[in-house]
Amino acid sequence: MNVKEGQVRIPSGCAIAAVLSRDGARISGEQIVRAMGPMHDRSNGLGGGFAGYGIYPAYKDFYALHLFFDCRDTRKACEALLKEGFEIWHAERIPTRKLPAITDEPIIWRYFVSPMPSVLSDLQLDEAEYVVRTVMKINTGLKGAYVFSSGKNMGAFKAVGFPEDVGAYYRLEEYAGYSWTAHGRYPTNTPGWWGGAHPFALLDWSVVHNGEISSYDANRRYLEMFGYRCHLQTDTEVITYAMDYLLRRQGLTLTEAAGVVAAPFWSTIGQKTDPAERAVYTYLRTVFSSLLVTGPFSIVLGFTGGLMALNDRLKLRSMVVGEKGERVFIASEEAAIRAMEPEAEHIWSPMGGEPVIIRVKEGVEL
Repeated sequence: MNVKEGQVRIPSGCAIAAVLSRDGARISGEQIVRAMGPMHDRSNGLGGGFAGYGIYPAYKDFYALHLFFDCRDTRKACEALLKEGFEIWHAERIPTRKLPAITDEPIIWRYFVSPMPSVLSDLQLDEAEYVVRTVMKINTGLKGAYVFSSGKNMGAFKAVGFPEDVGAYYRLEEYAGYSWTAHGRYPTNTPGWWGGAHPFALLDWSVVHNGEISSYDANRRYLEMFGYRCHLQTDTEVITYAMDYLLRRQGLTLTEAAGVVAAPFWSTIGQKTDPAERAVYTYLRTVFSSLLVTGPFSIVLGFTGGLMALNDRLKLRSMVVGEKGERVFIASEEAAIRAMEPEAEHIWSPMGGEPVIIRVKEGVEL
């Protein structure tokens, strides 16, 4: 049978979605799960996930570590390692519901922890750097254990499956946050496994990504000079670590970080009429050239108090933004925004390489 044009959908892989309340009002996790339904064909069942911000108000001052374990002995070994440097204030299995569509589940726990001041003093590290080093130590040195979320008052939830099933599996309708991101995975050259699903998270940064990073090896080699370890069998991991390096370690602004990973072409920089702006982009392209991300991509970066959406310089992957009142919506397709808010307004497509940054209003308690 000959297939005619229009009978086969070419989805350009992967689905991303996000929502944020600028007034800090809590949004049920059910809403972000609903957004993934119209984009079902962008996934193939090999990965789905979500990240919610403001979901742990009772433990907002502690790092929420979400972990996968392959067995009980691995969990015990990991807990012993954590107790060497952290106070564990609360620990429990992450609640899930059994679904036929979700199989081969690992043991999934969360720990609300704070680094011991004496350990930080001995190592002369701040809290964030110590947490990052601990995450890297567990993920590379403790076989069968994987930290997949490590921020404060936020958490990532991911699995092998379609995103709608992953949301039901983690009972996300029982959570509420001021911001959510979501991903449906369509891996083309990397395996589908629980650790490889999106979002990728480190501290309070989380990244969902649609596309393919052709610069992965150069980006990875550069980041590993600074202690990051890329071993999760997917290219998206480098974006999360790059954002942590640029924003936390180097102190760049979000706009400047976007100007590194999606740097303007040299010809574009040369055409800028403002000498100061031209100097900034020249500096960023020169100093951080190894963190230029090439290849088609659209990403959403989640962080405490906001979101940043970004396309590659040529806008080779779709991404649209909409608003309704105090809420801002981002997705690969307008249909996903309409699923979250049928009356969404001001639907528009960001230009390639130009970040869209949305923040909770100043003074709003998170």
